[in-house]
Amino acid sequence: MKLMGWAIALMAIGLTPATLGAQTPTAAAPQAAATPTAAVPADTSPPVAAPAATPAAAPSIQFAAPTPGIGIPDGRKGLQDQVTEVGQDAAAFHNGPLLIMCAAISIFVLILLGWTMLKFRRGANPTPSRTSHNTLIEVIWTVVPVLILVAIAIPSIRLISKQYSPPPADVTVKVIGNQWYWTYQYPDNGGIEIVSNMLKEKSEVTAGQRFRTDADGPPLLAADERLVIPAGKVVKFIITSADVIHAFAIPAFWTKMDATPGRLNETWVKVDRPGVYFGQCSELCGARHGYMPIAIEVVPEATFNAWLASKGGTPKGARPSPEATPSNAAAAPAAAAPTAGSPEADRAAVAQPALNQAATAQN
Repeated sequence: MKLMGWAIALMAIGLTPATLGAQTPTAAAPQAAATPTAAVPADTSPPVAAPAATPAAAPSIQFAAPTPGIGIPDGRKGLQDQVTEVGQDAAAFHNGPLLIMCAAISIFVLILLGWTMLKFRRGANPTPSRTSHNTLIEVIWTVVPVLILVAIAIPSIRLISKQYSPPPADVTVKVIGNQWYWTYQYPDNGGIEIVSNMLKEKSEVTAGQRFRTDADGPPLLAADERLVIPAGKVVKFIITSADVIHAFAIPAFWTKMDATPGRLNETWVKVDRPGVYFGQCSELCGARHGYMPIAIEVVPEATFNAWLASKGGTPKGARPSPEATPSNAAAAPAAAAPTAGSPEADRAAVAQPALNQAATAQN
């Protein structure tokens, strides 16, 4: 028995170095891994949620400065350069056939008056004529004015029909006149709203306030917020007023439409040339009637979409977010439905007949 005990003891002593050698790497590895943070106390605070992702910054929109002579008063006589198809047709009709007929009629009447004054004066006709009727002259002065009116009416009716038969709109803007500023709403682009006021001169503002510069536009026409529309797209304007009668007028678009309280008037434009175009209220609407400018910026479609995004809007027909899809919207009430047998389900079961009875009574 003693020999057996000594044998077991010797075997234990022989196995001890091997055991220590096998454990050494395991003990050293945690130490090495813990060395960099050995001096840092253990964090016993509850886990903190990761910060939400920072939303992307709104796109930077660089607006254009006005182009002299286009869309801006420059002191010329006559019409501004037209940038819409309707405006170009109207200007061509005005500057062509209409002015030619006006000039011809004026020259003819002037010659007729001069000839009458010379031929039928008292010195040349001491004995006045007794003629009271002349059939040929009466026919001429009846038929010729009718022909002139027909020549004016045919292109005028064609122009009016084109102006008031708009194609399908790509963008809709609701224009609201106020005393004395404009409000622009985009119902098909997220319902954004822009409030536009006239920019004052540097001498009229206090330190830190924005004032007009030449890049904004001429005096009395520059606005702090421009109405932005895309180039090459049909834009429908729905025009109304919140107080008194105003008028939405942009000469370069051949557009002038009254803004009447309680009434919606419509007009449309399609501008292919990007740029800045100015107008103003052209209806006497009160003490500050002359301080209601209209500044319209026509930009490429990509810039227009970026501008919408910067204002919190979306392009027309843009796909809604996943949270707003009908499937998710329908799933939300189903997920929130009360469990059968719960107090909420019992109350709903009691209230349901009353609702059905009310609907039946209305029908």
